[in-house]
Amino acid sequence: MADLEQRQSWGTRLGLILAMAGNAVGLGNFWRFPYQLGKWGGGAFLIPYFAALFLLGIPLMWIEWTMGRHGGKYGHGTEGPMVYLMARTSVGPRAAAIWAGIAGMLALGVTILLNSYYLHIVGWTLGYAYLSATGGYMDKTVSTGAYFVNYIQSPGLVMTFWVITLALLGIAVARGVSGGIEKWVSVMMPTLYVICIILIIRVLTLGAPVKPEWSTIKGLDYIWHPDWSKITFQSALAAAGQIFFTLSLGMGIINNYASYLKPDDDVVLSGFATVSLNEFAEVVLGGTIALPIAYAYMGPDGMGAGVGLSFISLPNIFRDMPGGQIWGALWFLLLFFAGYTSAIAMYNYLVALLEEDLKIKRTVASILVFLAYIAAGLPVALEPILTKTADLAYLTELDNWIGSYFLVVLGLVEVVVAAWLFVDSKTKKPALWDEMMRGSFWPTLGKWWFHVVMRWITPIYIVVLLVGTTINYYKDGYLKLVPSFVEKTPALIPWVNGARIVLLAVFILGFVEAYMTIKNKYADEIKQNKVLLEK
Repeated sequence: MADLEQRQSWGTRLGLILAMAGNAVGLGNFWRFPYQLGKWGGGAFLIPYFAALFLLGIPLMWIEWTMGRHGGKYGHGTEGPMVYLMARTSVGPRAAAIWAGIAGMLALGVTILLNSYYLHIVGWTLGYAYLSATGGYMDKTVSTGAYFVNYIQSPGLVMTFWVITLALLGIAVARGVSGGIEKWVSVMMPTLYVICIILIIRVLTLGAPVKPEWSTIKGLDYIWHPDWSKITFQSALAAAGQIFFTLSLGMGIINNYASYLKPDDDVVLSGFATVSLNEFAEVVLGGTIALPIAYAYMGPDGMGAGVGLSFISLPNIFRDMPGGQIWGALWFLLLFFAGYTSAIAMYNYLVALLEEDLKIKRTVASILVFLAYIAAGLPVALEPILTKTADLAYLTELDNWIGSYFLVVLGLVEVVVAAWLFVDSKTKKPALWDEMMRGSFWPTLGKWWFHVVMRWITPIYIVVLLVGTTINYYKDGYLKLVPSFVEKTPALIPWVNGARIVLLAVFILGFVEAYMTIKNKYADEIKQNKVLLEK
């Protein structure tokens, strides 16, 4: 079994924080958050959003950091073994291996399937950065909506920028944690913040280019002055889901990065710093760019632009803005950097799995993951090309389950295991608090947070989120054999069924891989059903 000293580690604390922040700061901050904010009433969305941040986001962030550091002591960087190490202290190694199989199944599903379409969106942002700089979509005789449809149906454009994105990820991860990932994010993250500041200055100096009552300041007012009547249970569910997505929770990738920590590295302060940098990027920077621009050019109607805000509405605005090609290029380059620094964490998770569980060299593992993502992402690329539609049924079905549901299920598994099943093997008292506070610069953090929030409020909150989402899925027809969103387009039904088959196959593979890894590495423990090795 590998010891911590034999594993890679972060070169500097700053590099670690930037990598973790890069993991969290992604398309969710600058693409998903603005349209969610606009859809659910601006400031009215921020109330349940901040509630979810403090009751879901921060507790889960600390749990995942702690799980990762704890697993790293035993040479593990993936979800299944981490869950096993914590669960075995109370339920025994045999039952813990089942918990590990479930967690490993969910983590593999998220890191393969979410990234299979997420990387396409990242590729779109790189493609649109190029098209912005070259004036590709500036022709006003073609609507930006039609241009986007043409883009995703053009094999040359889609494949080129997607493969470039994948290749850049593979090169970075192959060079290791400190030599590759840390160096790339140490350049990309500061650059990302600089681009944000430049764009914000431009936003705040736009004024009211269309109508006097439409201005960027009015857009900011829409964001920061909540209309309490618009706060609903549905908006609360959306806010909680956004917290999971934006902080990259329930994916296993925070745990993976944290596994490269030293045994006494501070996870409390580092976890809080990660959340803070992400929220600054999302709420302050992300919220100050897209929606105020949309408000200045489209007024209140621009707040409901939805998922097309970045690729349809904003390009239409860049056509009319002075220097729009430059501002468009900066906007999409910002999205690319944000998406890349998140995708690299999921890429590294799979490389770590191959490296640690199958003993494959990192460079070879990186190539194998590249090929795996090509195979997993081809259906996303081919569907609009072959069906001649822009409905993206395959992507939608995967996102409904992987990007919005099963990552929450994995979050629940983590909370139950870490806060309830992880106990001291001798005293049988909860062990998460002591493990989390080891090496902490915040030794005065109230223990009530653990007993009240992390053990009770957080898991109950997640259960409510899952129940509410399941009810919504039933009402929206997602649970039907033929989902409602493809009932009227029979050509798309095979793509939905294909997504479900792929999801099931990856889950089976994930469970078997995680369970067999535990069974092989901890054979004596499982045979005796007794904890034999502790650090």
